[in-house]
Amino acid sequence: MNILISSNSKEPLFQQIIEQVKQNIFSGELKEGDALPSMRQLAKELKVSVITTKRAYEELEKEGYLVSTVGKGTFVAGQQAHVLKEWQIREFENELEQIIQTGQRLGLSKNELIELIDIYYEGDE
Repeated sequence: MNILISSNSKEPLFQQIIEQVKQNIFSGELKEGDALPSMRQLAKELKVSVITTKRAYEELEKEGYLVSTVGKGTFVAGQQAHVLKEWQIREFENELEQIIQTGQRLGLSKNELIELIDIYYEGDE
């Protein structure tokens, strides 16, 4: 599992860990049953406090992405394909909501926002 965090980011460190673990699961790099490093080991690797990794793991477990077993470790929870897709859509919707709010703060109209989406969506074609 490859996690890179930035102390310069506005996003809290624990949130950066959460998002990157989710991306590793969504991409298939982490699969059901894969073991994650211990909280202490990950904290040491990332040069963050154990409290930070503990918070990230607990949140991921609460959301159903991870399962922890005392004495055995933390593992990727079993996910059915349609559930995983639903989670990805939910994450996308959250990001989209933030984008729309930013557009509104900038004074963009709905049509201007849609035009920007069209440009970016078709830009790679």
